[in-house]
Amino acid sequence: QVQLVESGGGLVQAGGSLRLSCAASGRTFYAMGWFRQAPGKEREFIAAISWSYGSTYYVDSVKGRFTISRDNAKNTVYLQMNSLKSEDTAVYYCAMSLRAAIASKIYDYNYWGQGTQVTVSS
Repeated sequence: QVQLVESGGGLVQAGGSLRLSCAASGRTFYAMGWFRQAPGKEREFIAAISWSYGSTYYVDSVKGRFTISRDNAKNTVYLQMNSLKSEDTAVYYCAMSLRAAIASKIYDYNYWGQGTQVTVSS
């Protein structure tokens, strides 16, 4: 049984930082990604990392502020979020991809975490 357990969300002031974690278990996989969904908006891709090589890919809106990384030994992916803005407020989801390529579409991901709330106050 595949499990993705997220942690690290919370309330932070604008300009602050948070680090999200997502521990994966249950099967091998190619890549992990982070998405977010703000109220009334569609779920959007943020970042992805290939598990073997560590290649990364980001959406333009978070480049230079967010960093995705992984700990292979712990099967855990992280999202370090710096210089947070009010528009970063959303529920953040980690997701597991079985595709043999880094992907940014929702349908490319096979398993999803439960989501963790990030609220940035201005």
